[in-house]
Amino acid sequence: MQKFTVHQGLVAPMDRENVDTDAIIPKQFLKSIKKTGFGPNLFDEWRYLDHGEPGMDPASRKPNPDFVLNQPRYAGASVLLARKNFGCGSSREHAPWALDQYGFRAIIAPSFADIFFNNSFKNGLLPIVLPEATVAQLFDEVFAFPGYKLTVDLERQVIVKADGQEIAFEVQPFRKYCLLNGLDDIGLTLRHKDKIAAFEAERLAAKPWLAHQMIS
Repeated sequence: MQKFTVHQGLVAPMDRENVDTDAIIPKQFLKSIKKTGFGPNLFDEWRYLDHGEPGMDPASRKPNPDFVLNQPRYAGASVLLARKNFGCGSSREHAPWALDQYGFRAIIAPSFADIFFNNSFKNGLLPIVLPEATVAQLFDEVFAFPGYKLTVDLERQVIVKADGQEIAFEVQPFRKYCLLNGLDDIGLTLRHKDKIAAFEAERLAAKPWLAHQMIS
């Protein structure tokens, strides 16, 4: 998992409340058994005018010119500004996969659905909760100033505006540790690989017949 320390990025505004996971990555794309390739289908039903299916070439499709991510001023955005209850709906982990693979590193909103919130941390995506009034002010600034960027400093737990103003945010210490070190659940386990190998060796020495059972 990619580490998250300090990230500066262009901000894209998703000016809708209750954006659910089926909007983030529609159900037909969940057929894939891979963990990659979801970025082109992020917000698929809003992003394109035609219906999307797995395997379609994005270059052959009809983009919706009115959708925020298709507007030139937000091309390359890596910080998503959202309204309350972002990521509600079904518990598909594909939603943070799609956001991450599109290029987003952080999402700022007044609130998130619990499962989406947890899944985001496990996939290297930083969800930041700020007061609704603060988020509303950020929306006003994004709309007013093309090329609006924010710097997210996870170590210091602050968002830094272009004028130097800082906005503090909270993050649970263990989640912060995992993001700063790029550790997902597998990475956390592999920190103890030497102890695991030693345990397995000791177990097989005491019960050698288990080796035959494992091979068969």
